[in-house]
Amino acid sequence: MSENDLHLAPPVSQLDEDDRLKPEFVSEVLDAVDARDDGRVRDLVKPLHPADIADLFELTPGLDRPRLARALGTLLDPDVIAELNEHVREALIDTLDPGQVADIAAELDTDDAVAIIEDLEEDEQRAVLRALAPDDRAAIEEALSYPEESAGRLMQRELIAVPEHWTVGQVIDYLRENSDLTTDFWEVFVVDPQHRPVGTCQLSWILRTPRPIAIADVMKREQSLIPVDMDQEEVALRFQKYALISAAVVDAASRLVGMITVDDIVHIIQEEADEDILKLSGAGDGDINEPIIESYKSRVRWLIANLGTALIASSIIALFGGAIQQMVVLAALMPIVTGVGGNAGTQTLAVTVRALATNQLTQSNTMRQIAREIRVAVLNGFTVAVLLGIGTALVLGNSQLGMVIAIAMLANIVIAGMVGVLVPVTLDRLDQDPAVASSIFVTMTTDSMGFLVFLGLAAATGLASG
Repeated sequence: MSENDLHLAPPVSQLDEDDRLKPEFVSEVLDAVDARDDGRVRDLVKPLHPADIADLFELTPGLDRPRLARALGTLLDPDVIAELNEHVREALIDTLDPGQVADIAAELDTDDAVAIIEDLEEDEQRAVLRALAPDDRAAIEEALSYPEESAGRLMQRELIAVPEHWTVGQVIDYLRENSDLTTDFWEVFVVDPQHRPVGTCQLSWILRTPRPIAIADVMKREQSLIPVDMDQEEVALRFQKYALISAAVVDAASRLVGMITVDDIVHIIQEEADEDILKLSGAGDGDINEPIIESYKSRVRWLIANLGTALIASSIIALFGGAIQQMVVLAALMPIVTGVGGNAGTQTLAVTVRALATNQLTQSNTMRQIAREIRVAVLNGFTVAVLLGIGTALVLGNSQLGMVIAIAMLANIVIAGMVGVLVPVTLDRLDQDPAVASSIFVTMTTDSMGFLVFLGLAAATGLASG
């Protein structure tokens, strides 16, 4: 059990029914901070779990956070730092000297320490690393040598590994007699003389097995080994697919270098899911704690890109300016065709990006998925087209116009379905992130084709001149 788990749950008065800090509790703490009553601040905050203290820190206005940090004193410990939002943590770390950062990093698991140090400027990183103990410095420097968002950055070095020739009794004695071993583990890795993992053994099996039995006779030989350079998203998918609790991480020579546990994977799954959703919208990190200028930079470039695609759609409208001038009702109906088509494309796009992210959509079933989405699009398009066509004919008293808009709607929804799956699949085949630019291409296509088909049919059938 980790130190985090030893904290008592906060009193009910501090949390609401959704386990969020109540506004009145946050106000009470901030009032004590304003009154410089540090003792009151610590009395209020002391019962909180580190994750709740991190939430309190994030709920505090940015200008008041340094004063809250000073008031909390030792309550703002490494466990709390590890739980903080990335942007909030960066701002806090910037206020500390390298020695303080090194003290915090030394008390954290390697993966949490790396998460803090990797965001520092290069000169600050070197200063913090110099302040660390040699063993801690070597472990963190090794982790920083691996690519970002890889298993090497994510893994913990703190694990238990024993030789395969040991007995259960020897393993138990080793765990009891070595006080410097990690205290947070639930399984033991069994290695050969080259330190390559050959199996794993849960603590429950060790405790229930007689001492003379060889650990090799108790261990489970089947295991999922994670290459040190594997992308963290692929690691998360492997944990999800095989229902793993922990897994060994191996280097290029298949030697055991670390382990990844499911609590780290929970964060990765949430991060990757949030990242894909935010990329689809072009909202950058989408973090309310992100500095305003960074949010501006990440969002404005996508808005400018959307402006460019909108000009393409507007140029198509300009081609049919005469037709619209002769039959003004076309201008009123155009947004219906493009709007519904855009929504249909977004639905298909979301399903496809998710399928790619979870490895449900691969080269072996791409054509089947395309055919499926086209069938769905035809059914949706036919249903919406019939409703819109009949409604237009009845309301405007023009059956020919109802037929034209129905055909245009059917065509645009089918096009949206095709583009919604083809664009992300194509980007994925080109080793580009399908969540980044897909929405712009899909929106441009549904808008442009919606205008072109609807106005083109209206002009071809003589509606605008009638």
